[in-house]
Amino acid sequence: MKTFDKFYIGGEWVEPVGTRSFELVNPATEAPFAKVRLGEVADVDRAVAAARRAFESFSVTSKAERIALLERIVAVFATRQSELMNAISEEMGAPLSLTGQTSTALQAFKQAIITLREYDFESRMGDNVILREPIGVCALITAWNWPLQLLCGKLASAIAAGCTVVVKPSEYTPVDALLLAEVLHAAEVPAGVVNIINGDGPTVGDALSRHPDVDMVSFTGSTRAGILVAQSAADTVKRVCQELGGKSANIVLEDADLEAAARYNVSRGFSNTGQSCHSPTRILVHESQAEQFIELLQREAKSVRVGDPKSPDTTVGPVVNRPQFERVQSYIQRGIDEGARLVCGGVGRPKNLDRGYFIQPTIFADVLPDMTIAQEEIFGPVLSVITYGTEDEAVAIANGTKYGLGGYIFSSDSGRARKLAARMRAGRIFYNGAPSNYVAPMGGYRQSGNGREVGVFGLEEYLETKALLGFIP
Repeated sequence: MKTFDKFYIGGEWVEPVGTRSFELVNPATEAPFAKVRLGEVADVDRAVAAARRAFESFSVTSKAERIALLERIVAVFATRQSELMNAISEEMGAPLSLTGQTSTALQAFKQAIITLREYDFESRMGDNVILREPIGVCALITAWNWPLQLLCGKLASAIAAGCTVVVKPSEYTPVDALLLAEVLHAAEVPAGVVNIINGDGPTVGDALSRHPDVDMVSFTGSTRAGILVAQSAADTVKRVCQELGGKSANIVLEDADLEAAARYNVSRGFSNTGQSCHSPTRILVHESQAEQFIELLQREAKSVRVGDPKSPDTTVGPVVNRPQFERVQSYIQRGIDEGARLVCGGVGRPKNLDRGYFIQPTIFADVLPDMTIAQEEIFGPVLSVITYGTEDEAVAIANGTKYGLGGYIFSSDSGRARKLAARMRAGRIFYNGAPSNYVAPMGGYRQSGNGREVGVFGLEEYLETKALLGFIP
């Protein structure tokens, strides 16, 4: 069994103060494959001190210097992409075919280069000079579902801004972050600019959120955990940027290409085993087309292949761990108990799998908007079909949860869809299955978080605004 017992602090691999260890379990086999050391408050203090020392010099580097650094990271990252993907697959069960787990992480650095080249940190406003300056030491706390993508999206913006960081990956997916530390070291990131420590939320996450020398926390995870982070950060009045839960609606209008909408919803909804906060888990279909659309969903669902993440034929792997497996199973049972119609899937593992945290890809019909499976984030391969009668009703249903992260519209009329998009209370609205990109800001309304990530908006989360008055004659 592999052991990961070092943290990356101040440009070196150091022995943690903490002696606790955490066993990593491959979710496809339920077998332990590694152990990692967990940090303590003293490890947080050491990492923050290293970041604070590095900030003095890194914060005044030029755009050209930071662009060159990001270009070196891109070059080294590309040589380790396969290794990073294998680590993610072993940690959280993503199929090796889901190469977006690493390609999107690499793209985050590439986009940061483009954004930084075009960004002006000094501007005029009337007779005043406006400066945008790096905010300081940033704590980056990331989730396990897209571990490298989430981390690199934050890290790329922080480096571009001139900030220094302390990273805490999820304790369930720390290996890819430690491999990323090797990438950063090989790319000659200055000592202390990026520090990576392992630990759990109640200890390391809380200590980072509370730390008086941390100027900002960027957190991705559940809404429940996000509330705790914000509460911990409040005493020091630091900036908190959060991407939290979601319960995204896909509104399929009557004039839509139903086959395309069904194909996309199955592909996107079951991708990464449904462990994506933007996943279109609520499918809103006009009542006159519901049965036709359900038949199309059933047909598309037959193409889903659940199994060994290492197999090139697998499209859906396991969920990340046993608690998540049991959580998703309980939601499926809750849907049945509350009267939703099971179209495919159901409780228990797929018939051909007797171990591993595998879920049957599940679709419910006859779901009412106030049912548990239509209101709460399940974070598994579970989709709900909800009918509507009018466009106003569709909008009310789409906006009828506490979340507001993403939204989807399928229609042959872009003008009609555009007007509908304006009424949806969510941070990103996708039209006819448009792909995501790193230019558009990512973030949500309401309990899906605050602040934005990637692109110009993501860069500016890591900047403070300074006004200079009287300096222009």
